[in-house]
Amino acid sequence: MGRLTSVDVCSGAGGLALGLERAGFDPVLLLDNKPIACETLRRNRPKWNVAEMDLLQFDPIENPEPYDPDAFDIDLLSAGLPRVKSSATTKRVETGLELHLLRATVLLAAHVVQPRALLIENVPDLVTAPEFEEVRDFIQSELVHLKYRFNWFVLNAADFGVPQDRKQGVLVALKDRFFDQFRPPTPTVTRHMTAGEALLPSMSARGWHGAEEWATQANRVAPTLVGGSDKRGGADLGLTGTKKAWAQMGINGGALSDEVPGSDGTQESDTSGSPLKKLTVEQTAVLQSFPDDWVFAGKKTARYRQIGHASPPPVGEALGRAIADALRS
Repeated sequence: MGRLTSVDVCSGAGGLALGLERAGFDPVLLLDNKPIACETLRRNRPKWNVAEMDLLQFDPIENPEPYDPDAFDIDLLSAGLPRVKSSATTKRVETGLELHLLRATVLLAAHVVQPRALLIENVPDLVTAPEFEEVRDFIQSELVHLKYRFNWFVLNAADFGVPQDRKQGVLVALKDRFFDQFRPPTPTVTRHMTAGEALLPSMSARGWHGAEEWATQANRVAPTLVGGSDKRGGADLGLTGTKKAWAQMGINGGALSDEVPGSDGTQESDTSGSPLKKLTVEQTAVLQSFPDDWVFAGKKTARYRQIGHASPPPVGEALGRAIADALRS
């Protein structure tokens, strides 16, 4: 079957776009407002049409560059959007930047791109929580008159081979004639990969004698990686509760290391005095199931934040295959 086309917004480090590429989608345009994310995309896929632009300012009707809506017939509009605040009050949900981006994506789909399918990936609460009912109603009201039908569901990346407990809320909307052929993706693995299994090759790369023992006790999927806010310095693996979960796996979640343990377990850049090991940026990319050759631009904290905010490529691939099957049928 032939390749399909897509437009991807809020592309970040490209996790969703990479997964969709594997599933048979070639992007006509990728959009992100962060220069470092756009650099990452261009380094890895020089032929991709990457635009550094704020989605809220993107108006291809008034300014057709870099995307001319009359020139393309798009199969899919995809968006791995910044996480709406699931713990926010209704008022904050109504005024947050994340919600504005969600609304902008829906309006872009409804009034400009009009793809055969729309894919939005965000927090699980967007699918079920009462405080987001008005958001879900807005999405339906904008798209239903254009003959889209909807499927809301929650996936866990661990069910698709990602060594991480990462639940994702998903909206897939398809034009009416394709909708009955769509089936949400089912797990691709029968057993979850543990953090120990995923990280053992890197933990033992410098000959650490305790790597096998560490991997044996890190016998569960990793907690959800949290990219953190761009407005504060440093890189850590999450809030207090998450750091405790990392500590139970022998990981110091307070910061990242510049190197994996040496033969005696020493990490030269770690001056904390803790017996727990710190992850490297490259190891967090493993936990997100990025391929080894995917290069992240920027310094350590910037690279980690791109990784932590990304959608794991295997989840994007599973979603892409399910959407492609429906469109091709």
